[in-house]
Amino acid sequence: MDCVICRRGEREPGLVTQSFHKGNTVILVKDIPAEVCDTCGEPYFSSDVVRIIEKLMEDAVRKGVEVEVVRYAA
Repeated sequence: MDCVICRRGEREPGLVTQSFHKGNTVILVKDIPAEVCDTCGEPYFSSDVVRIIEKLMEDAVRKGVEVEVVRYAA
């Protein structure tokens, strides 16, 4: 499938590291499974992956974490 950002690249399976922010909380999640554009690097996450990331974020906010680094685990 074509990348909607650069419109040139193709999406390929891969792993990415990405930060997410909510209020005063930042989490850095490593090794997230995604489809990644082979031209611009834009990641595309499945709805299942997004649900897990949202849970990680909610847990960090609830604990009062300011910065946390986690490895993605399904």
